[in-house]
Amino acid sequence: MLSDKEREEIEAEMARYPHKRAMVPEALRIVQTHRGWISDESVRDVAELMGMSAEEIDTIASSYNMIFRRPVGRHVILFCDNVSCWIMRSDAVRDHLVKRLAAGPGETTKDGRYTVLPSACLGDCHHAPVMMVDDEMHGNLTPEKIDRILERYT
Repeated sequence: MLSDKEREEIEAEMARYPHKRAMVPEALRIVQTHRGWISDESVRDVAELMGMSAEEIDTIASSYNMIFRRPVGRHVILFCDNVSCWIMRSDAVRDHLVKRLAAGPGETTKDGRYTVLPSACLGDCHHAPVMMVDDEMHGNLTPEKIDRILERYT
């Protein structure tokens, strides 16, 4: 069940959109901000509020890589695996990250602190290799820089 706060925020945003379908990603973002991810129950609740089917909402949710349909860690690390990053040796840096966290792509660390997700492109090619932790971009990565970055999120 959506909380009163979630419902209020979604309804306030609905007024800004001429078509409900265009509002779905924003509604999901609002719920995810409060809960950390989008459960099947959340999909049904958003669908009910918006007068749509759960299948419609799920289809939209599944097309966005920043809508999490399963629980994630407190910090989500998006690691770019685009060709620009690969050319700049992102594979070595990614391997260091995975070893350091003991969590591979698509996994969450045992302590629930980090989830590592591959990303097709983070749009910061001139600083390759890059990763994003939550909403913060980090570029020109090296294993040493990865270690310093992770220290900030402990």
